[in-house]
Amino acid sequence: MRKILVLPGDGIGQEVVSEAVKVLDCISDLSGERIVFEYELVGGVSIDQRGTPLADEVIKKAKESDAVLLGAVGGPKWDNLSMEKKPESGLLKLRKSLDLWANIRPIKIILGSMSPLRSPKNVDFVVIRELTSDIYFGQPRGIEEDRAYNTAVYTRDEVQRIARLAFDIARKRRKKVTSIDKANVLEVSVFWRKVVNEVAKEYPDVSVEHIYVDSASFYLVTNPSRFDVMLCPNLFGDILSDEGGAIIGSLGLCPSASLGSSNFGLYEPVHGSAPDIAGKGIANPIATILSTAMLLRYSLNMDREAQIVEKAVELTLKDGLRTQDIAGRGRRNKIVSTSEFGDYVVGKVRKISKLRKIESV
Repeated sequence: MRKILVLPGDGIGQEVVSEAVKVLDCISDLSGERIVFEYELVGGVSIDQRGTPLADEVIKKAKESDAVLLGAVGGPKWDNLSMEKKPESGLLKLRKSLDLWANIRPIKIILGSMSPLRSPKNVDFVVIRELTSDIYFGQPRGIEEDRAYNTAVYTRDEVQRIARLAFDIARKRRKKVTSIDKANVLEVSVFWRKVVNEVAKEYPDVSVEHIYVDSASFYLVTNPSRFDVMLCPNLFGDILSDEGGAIIGSLGLCPSASLGSSNFGLYEPVHGSAPDIAGKGIANPIATILSTAMLLRYSLNMDREAQIVEKAVELTLKDGLRTQDIAGRGRRNKIVSTSEFGDYVVGKVRKISKLRKIESV
C-alpha cells in the first residue's frame, strides 16, 4: 500500500488536485498497486481554520506518507499578514521540515502553438534547483530604517548533493549538465563552481559546462535546445525555471517535484492559486496531472505508469481538448471544463495501459 498526503490548499488547488487524484486512482486500479489518500490543510485555508499556515500535525502526517501532492497556496485575502504568517510560509516550512533540498522542473514543449518561440521543437530539458539554502535562508537578514540585507551562503555538502542529483539525472538523459552561477562577481558562486567541478570528476561520462546566469537567461529564449540538465542555486533556479515556463507557453503546463535524500517527495504545479477563477471549473489541471507522473516516477518507482500518464496528457491535447486558458484559435480545439479534461485523460490512461509499447499509440 502506498500512502499519499493530499494538500489541496487555496484557490484552484482543490479543483486541479481532484483531477490528479482521479488519475492516480485509475493508475492504482490498473496496476494493482493500492494507493490511498489522506487530506489535510495548508496555506490560507489552514490560517482560517487553525490560525497557522501549517500545523505540526500536517508535518507529522507528511513524514508518514510516501509522497505529498499539493495544489496551490496564497491569495489576496492574506496579503496583509506578516511574512512569517502568510500562506506561502507554510509551504517553505513544509519543504524545510521534510528536508526537501532539490526542486525538479521539466521544461518540455507539449503544445507548440502555446510557445512564444518561433521554432519550439526539440525543447526538452530539466531545471534542477537547490531549494533550502542560498540567499533565501542565509543569515543574517533584515530590514532597518536606512538599509536592508540578505546573506547568500552555501556549504560544501549542500552543493555536492544537488550536483550529484543533477549528474545522476543527466546520466539517464543526454549526459550534459549546465551549471549556472555568477562567478565573475560573487564569492558564493566561485565556491559553487569549484564544488560542481569536483563532483563532475565522479561522472566522467557526463559533460559539464558553466555559464553565468545572465547568459543562461539569454540562451533560454534564443537556443533552449542547447540545455539538457540545468543545475542552479536557489535564487537563480527560481527565476530561470519560471522563464522556462514562459517558453512552454503557460505555467498551467508546468509540473514540479521537490525531493530529498530518499524517495519521498512533494509534488505540485508551478502555477499559483488563481483565486480569480477558483470555483468556476475552468482551471487547467495539466500541470498537476503531470506532477503525479513525477510522483509515480520518483517516489513510487512506477516509471511505466508515469510514462502512461504523460502520454495520456499528450494524446488528450492532440485530440484538441483544451481548458479555456490554452484554447487558442484552433478550429479543432474543444474547450472543456477542469473535470472533463481530467475524465478524458483517465480514459486515455485506461487505453494506453493495455498496450505493450507506450510509443505505439
